[in-house]
Amino acid sequence: MKLLIVDNFHHKNMKGLEMACRYLKWDYAYKYGSINEIEQEIQNYDVIYFPVRPYDASRFPNKRFIFGPHFSVFPDNRLFAINNQFQNAIYIQPSEWAAKTWIDMTASRILPIKQFAFPVDTERFSCADTHLSPFSKTKVFIYFKSRDPNELKFVEKMLLHLNRENVVEYKVFDYRKRYNEEDYLSWLRQSRYGIWVGCHESQGFALEEALSCDVPLLVWNVKSMNQEYGSRYADIPATSISYWDERCGEYFYKECEFMEKYNEFISKLSTYKPREFVLENLSVKKCAENFNKLL
Repeated sequence: MKLLIVDNFHHKNMKGLEMACRYLKWDYAYKYGSINEIEQEIQNYDVIYFPVRPYDASRFPNKRFIFGPHFSVFPDNRLFAINNQFQNAIYIQPSEWAAKTWIDMTASRILPIKQFAFPVDTERFSCADTHLSPFSKTKVFIYFKSRDPNELKFVEKMLLHLNRENVVEYKVFDYRKRYNEEDYLSWLRQSRYGIWVGCHESQGFALEEALSCDVPLLVWNVKSMNQEYGSRYADIPATSISYWDERCGEYFYKECEFMEKYNEFISKLSTYKPREFVLENLSVKKCAENFNKLL
């Protein structure tokens, strides 16, 4: 199979797709330029992927086209430009809730909306020492992304209070303030657990990378897109944990639930297996197989 990828897109998604192609033993190439230049290349490929812009798929009815997920937050008129009259195109969203949002907004009347998670680099984001138990690690982290700053203050205050007799070394990774990924990876490998205070995530690479390093998480989850601080989103159902099960940790929704969930989380800390979850659901092998199924 030969895959043509048109234009640049999110570097995590790009790397994940490359790893998936290598696993599938597909030939793949990138193309940048005018539509005329791109059309000259389309002839030579089986599948054409446009992550960020539309293209009239009816011009090549015998080719298969994949679009998205980087067009826009919500469906817009650019979907009509795909012209899926030969049913040879689909649009992908990274998670079930994101796909459902687009389907609920009637995008599926224009072309099929499919779920596809890009793979996590589980080799890079791995445990430094697989023999270490959570309790032999000494650090904790808080990941903060686009939530009310008072919620971060609350979590920091509670963390210090709960560990006042045995002060933990913790660090805040603030998405908007940016951070060095090497620092994040190094801290993950030394972390006993993490506390996540983030907004909605269509996939959530940073969270999945923490799980891939076998770090259990206590997540202050959201129920709606309008919980993103400073946003003007409507009350649209959403989540911070697009990929998750009981092996990953615990989550809660309200400040008043923190204490109960924290105690439960700590009491079960040695039982969680977040990396196992990631390997089963978000590995290169799993996501490559899912990508192949899209076609």
